[in-house]
Amino acid sequence: MTPQKSSQSMKPETAAKKLGIYLPAAPQEFQDNPVTRAQLDEMQSTPPEWLAELRRNGPHPRPVVAQKLNISIGGLARGGITDPLTTEQINELLASPPEWLVAERASFAAVRAENQRLKEESARKPRA
Repeated sequence: MTPQKSSQSMKPETAAKKLGIYLPAAPQEFQDNPVTRAQLDEMQSTPPEWLAELRRNGPHPRPVVAQKLNISIGGLARGGITDPLTTEQINELLASPPEWLVAERASFAAVRAENQRLKEESARKPRA
């Protein structure tokens, strides 16, 4: 017989990144204890109310803010956004975008288009 494997666990910081949440806004119990893979899977498949609320209203970590604004994380920094934002704050930025956001979105779109063009070009080339 093989011995039963122990469940792998991760730091709360890692679990928060995988869940797409801002760790300081999570409940203290989540912040203070390691999270097993089974717990993480359970939270992803059936999120507890606090997790659903954080995902819905924030505050959101910078990668999530950047994704919702359709810009890069670097674009956030260039725009002076260094703190987490709530969904309401993100919606306000989208409703009346400042000049820096318009420029960053255009830049991000251009980079994505170029990456797509290069990917398609690479796919067309015959392989040696």
